[in-house]
Amino acid sequence: MFQSVPLGDRIRIFLRDHSSLNRLILVNILVWFIINLLRVFLFLFQTPENPIETEWILAIEKWLAVPAGLDQWLSKPWTVITYMFLHLDFWHLLVNMLWLYWFGKIFLEFMNGRRLLFVYLFGGILGALTFMAAFNVFPVFSQSLGVAVAIGASASVLAVVIATSTLVPNYAINLLFIGQVKIKYIALFMIIMDVFMLRSSNAGGHFAHLGGALAGVIYILAVPSGNFAFSDPIRSFLRKTGLSKRKIKPVYKSGKPLSDEEYNAMKALSQKKIDVILDKIAKSGYKSLTEEEKEFLFKFSNK
Repeated sequence: MFQSVPLGDRIRIFLRDHSSLNRLILVNILVWFIINLLRVFLFLFQTPENPIETEWILAIEKWLAVPAGLDQWLSKPWTVITYMFLHLDFWHLLVNMLWLYWFGKIFLEFMNGRRLLFVYLFGGILGALTFMAAFNVFPVFSQSLGVAVAIGASASVLAVVIATSTLVPNYAINLLFIGQVKIKYIALFMIIMDVFMLRSSNAGGHFAHLGGALAGVIYILAVPSGNFAFSDPIRSFLRKTGLSKRKIKPVYKSGKPLSDEEYNAMKALSQKKIDVILDKIAKSGYKSLTEEEKEFLFKFSNK
């Protein structure tokens, strides 16, 4: 019977992986943990006359959340960065990090971690600017202009989701109770829901989401094709349309480029070794692997 990798080993592998995706997730979790640990401490010492926990939350929002008012933002421009790492509610954090992990892993199959970090930051910044623009343009928000703030990684996460769906729209994933679904339909559904939710009490958040989605589309349409290791169908399309000027091949640490035959042979050999390791896990469990096999599995999963 197949035995999955133990949770403890999964966490250990996750912590040992210093990819941009894992670092983004860990930073978000760490910020949430520190803020809420301090909330517990302050709660224990507050009184009705001195609500220090409430004052703490208001201070956090004042200095780290992005405000809707342009005059307020000009006095603290750093908030277009800090807000995208700030979560006060656990479920808000959990949902954002799950979406970031799922689509971030797909993104990293086709682009590198530096590009993922850029999309995350670009999506968050454009999301913040869209949020502020909406509250300063549309009269329906005039009464809340001076008090509305935006927090959370949702705009950044949606940028990653939409960027991935624009890059490989026909990539299919399995959804519980539904089966295989192409990610372009998931992205379209999320955008439509954000548009419909502009009438909700969290209209500012949904405007930020749409700004993040726009950032994801802009990035994929604007990237120079020659700089990335795209999937074969995308690379083929770029060559046919003349957008790709040169072919990028994997390089050894020595700097020597691999031929197609050498690269395919290495890939086949690695896949064969992975198949043997997975068969061993299925028969005897993850604990039966040698340290060398665990290390190879860890390195292979990060490629």
